[in-house]
Amino acid sequence: MSGFPYFPHTGEDLRHMLDKVGAKTLEDLYSDVPAEFIYKGDYDLPDAKSEQEVKEALEALAARNSRLKIFVGAGAYDHYTPSVIPYITSRSEFLTAYTPYQAEISQGTLRYIFEYQSLICSLTGMDVSNASLYDGPTAAAEAMMMAMNSTKKKSRVLLSCTLLPQVREVVQTYARFHGVTLGFVPEKDGQTSLEALKAELESDDVAGLIVPSVNRFGIIENLDGFAEALHAKKALTIAYCDPSALAVVKTPGEWDFDIAIGDGQSLGIPLCYGGPYVGFMACRKDYVRKMPGRIVGQTTDVDGKRCYVLTLQAREQHIRREKATSNICSNESLMALYITVYMSLMGPEGLRRVNELSYAGAHYLHDRLLETGLFEEVYDKPFLKEFVLRPLVDADKLQDALCKAGFFAALGTEEGYVSFCVTERRSKEETDALVAAVKEAAL
Repeated sequence: MSGFPYFPHTGEDLRHMLDKVGAKTLEDLYSDVPAEFIYKGDYDLPDAKSEQEVKEALEALAARNSRLKIFVGAGAYDHYTPSVIPYITSRSEFLTAYTPYQAEISQGTLRYIFEYQSLICSLTGMDVSNASLYDGPTAAAEAMMMAMNSTKKKSRVLLSCTLLPQVREVVQTYARFHGVTLGFVPEKDGQTSLEALKAELESDDVAGLIVPSVNRFGIIENLDGFAEALHAKKALTIAYCDPSALAVVKTPGEWDFDIAIGDGQSLGIPLCYGGPYVGFMACRKDYVRKMPGRIVGQTTDVDGKRCYVLTLQAREQHIRREKATSNICSNESLMALYITVYMSLMGPEGLRRVNELSYAGAHYLHDRLLETGLFEEVYDKPFLKEFVLRPLVDADKLQDALCKAGFFAALGTEEGYVSFCVTERRSKEETDALVAAVKEAAL
């Protein structure tokens, strides 16, 4: 045992435990396993390496990754992350925090979760937020189930065809295994068709609609009349949002929607090969009992001092599968803290400035690309930081050429368009270099 000083059990501990169960050696514990199933050879493991050697090996692997300038979005946005955020979230009292069931020793964790909920409610215009869900698409799937559980004798949930494809696909997977029938509302001129929605509602079997606030074409949707049409049929209205954009576009609360969902990644969480993300969900107080995940409430202790507790849901919500509304709520701590710090640092003015810079950069790129004569306008609709164009060259070859030039851009869509996105991280010089690379690729 001397070679493994961090093992918790001493040789004496092991002998005591073996004596207790009537075994002489550790191998005796496997005496009932047939000998032919016990591997007796040497394991094919690499030789031990020093810390420096391991570090160099990992750096060599990392160096094989392409470092591209990102000019696409599609639900994952390259926004700036203030350097103080990783520092704060790496502190041990935050990094090791988990489920705060014991309120008396979890006040710090409960406090920042409460602040997260308050900020999400302020951003969406909703009454209450949970904390939180796995990512945006699973938040949409949970909202689908909320709609089903909140309405009576309804069998369908409608999805807008302008939702991101990954959102639609995850919702379809959940629907298949929960026995929910889905309907799809087509787009008209790049936006969800209100006329098509009203036609779907005539069957009187719709529990709710999930529609984007800013859609997969980058267009800011005009949702006038949607809430009225759905509420008239006792159905719920669910907005899928880019939370960063909610600083400058009309909020779900202002549209009189019932539930707001989306992915919090655009609130300063850096891109990192697919994660981590964090799904947010907020709703009107009428539906709080149907909301999955955890909810922290503010109260006072026996001395009248302000304190925080998990509220409105029983412990069985999270540990008994048959009684849980969701089993995906493990993002309730670290990533919620991450975007709480981001929103606190940025404030309303900072978030507006992020969108102003993104808007200016996106419109500049949009116009410069059209000037090349290699693209055509698809939709003459208001957009914020993301847009699609119709390529007049081979889209796959264009994207490959741009990747070789150091740009991740011109992402293909289902319709054969190409998508571009500009955030505050992209400079005018980088944008001009991208346009030059597009021209060269088309030669």
